[in-house]
Amino acid sequence: MSLTLQDIGRIANLARLELSTEQSERMRDQLNGFFDIVEQMKAVDTTGVEPLAHPTAVMEDVALRLRPDVASEPDRREANQRSAPAVERGLFLVPKVIE
Repeated sequence: MSLTLQDIGRIANLARLELSTEQSERMRDQLNGFFDIVEQMKAVDTTGVEPLAHPTAVMEDVALRLRPDVASEPDRREANQRSAPAVERGLFLVPKVIE
């Protein structure tokens, strides 16, 4: 895929941007460079390659430093909701704002 100056002009118009000729040419070159990289990536055969859930999954000796999932604060829901104008079953009630 290759963009023309007319394509860049249309994109700029849709984005409400005013680009000079020099800026349009630079933008065209940058976007076409991006599309070239995408085409190179699409050309790589990834048949049989499992997707990674996390980039560090390929490194076996990397251990993520995660803290234990433990509640460290006391439950103060009732105290926090005392000043609320409307509460129902532990939830704040607010007026409808979307029609």
